[in-house]
Amino acid sequence: TEIYTLSLHDALPISGLLVHRELAAMPKLYQLTLQKASAITHAVYGNFSAPKAQEIIVSRYKTIELLRPDDSGKVQSILSQEIFGVVRAVLPFRLTGASRDYIVVASDSGRIVILEYDGTKNLFEKVHQETFGKTGCRRIVPGQYLAVDPKGRAVMIGAIEKQKFVYILNRDSAARLTISSPLEAHKSYTLVYATVGMDVGFENPLFACLEIDYEEADNDPSGEAASRTQQTLTFYELDLGLNHVVRKYSEPLEEHANFLISVPGGNDGPSGVLICSENYITYKNLGDQPDIRCPIPRRRNDLDDPERGMIFVCAATHKTKSMFFFLVQTEQGDIFKVTLETDEDMVTEIKLKYFDTVPVASAMNVLKTGFLFVASEFGDRKSVV
Repeated sequence: TEIYTLSLHDALPISGLLVHRELAAMPKLYQLTLQKASAITHAVYGNFSAPKAQEIIVSRYKTIELLRPDDSGKVQSILSQEIFGVVRAVLPFRLTGASRDYIVVASDSGRIVILEYDGTKNLFEKVHQETFGKTGCRRIVPGQYLAVDPKGRAVMIGAIEKQKFVYILNRDSAARLTISSPLEAHKSYTLVYATVGMDVGFENPLFACLEIDYEEADNDPSGEAASRTQQTLTFYELDLGLNHVVRKYSEPLEEHANFLISVPGGNDGPSGVLICSENYITYKNLGDQPDIRCPIPRRRNDLDDPERGMIFVCAATHKTKSMFFFLVQTEQGDIFKVTLETDEDMVTEIKLKYFDTVPVASAMNVLKTGFLFVASEFGDRKSVV
C-alpha cells in the first residue's frame, strides 16, 4: 500500500503514544494511507463554529470532519482532522446558557476528550483530556457508549461490560469549561446494550441503560438460566448535592431491545425514553406513567421472510419550542415519523407515519433548516428536504 508521512504536530493527539526517552528527541512521524476512509460511523448535529450555524460533525474511523450544509442542501466539508485513534462514539453538548456546542469523543485511547472548534485556526482544539483506562477497544474499558445530559451538566462513558464513569461538567470563574474527577457506576456481571441521557429539566441528571445480568447464566452449565435471563432498563441518577451516582430504578423488559431514544422533558415534553425492540416501540417513564406500546409497521408485500422480526436501527430527534418528533429507520430502510400524543404530562398514544425509504443509515440528523442528513452505510450520503 502506498503511504506518506505526516508530522504529529498536524494531528489531534487523542490516542496515547508512549515514547522511550531516547527516542523523544527524534522526529515523531506517523504513516497514513493515501486514501482516507469514506464510510461515516457517527454523525452529530450542532452549532460548533457560531451560535446559529447549522453544522454536522462526522467521524470516519480515525478522522473527524466538520460539514456545513448550504441553503440548497449541498454539504460542504470545512475541516477534516486526523485523531490517530479509532473513534468509538461522538456526542455534542452545550453548557447551560452557552451559545456554542462542544463535542466529547470516546476512542480506543482509554481517554475521554472534549473538543472545541476554533474558527480562526480552522481546527478542533482539545479543551480537556481525562485518562481512565488502558488503550484498545476492550469490552471492560469504557468508550463504547456515550450519554450526555441534555442540559450539558454531565456525561456518562460506558464499556460493553461492567464499567461506567460519570463526569460532571461545569464552568470556572473565567467561564471556561471544567470537568470533574470520574464518578464510578460499575456493576459486575453486567452487559450494556445502549445508554442515553434522559431529559429531566434541571433535576438531578438521569441516564438510562439497557443491561443484562449474566451472573446466574454464567454459573449454570445447563443453559436454563440463560434462557430465563431478562434484559433490564436501568436508570442511573447523578446526585449533584452528594456528588455520587446511584442505581435509582431497574425494570425487566418483556423482549430484548437494541437501542434507546431520549424524549424531550422539562418544559419541552413529557420526558422518558422510547425503547426500540423487535416488532415494537415502547414508551417508558418513571412514576405513574403506564407503558405505551406500538407495533412497527410492516410492508404489505414483503419480499423478505414474513416471519422475521423487524427492528429500528437508527433515529433522529427534532425539537422546537412548540413541538418535537422523531424519525426512525428500520433495517429495510423505511423511515417513520414518530409523534407522542399527551394528556397533560401523561403520554397516551404513539403514532407512526411513513416518511421515506433510503439506504440503511449509520446515523441521521434533522437540521433546523428543514434538511435531513442521512449517513448511509450502503449508498451515498443524502440530504433530504
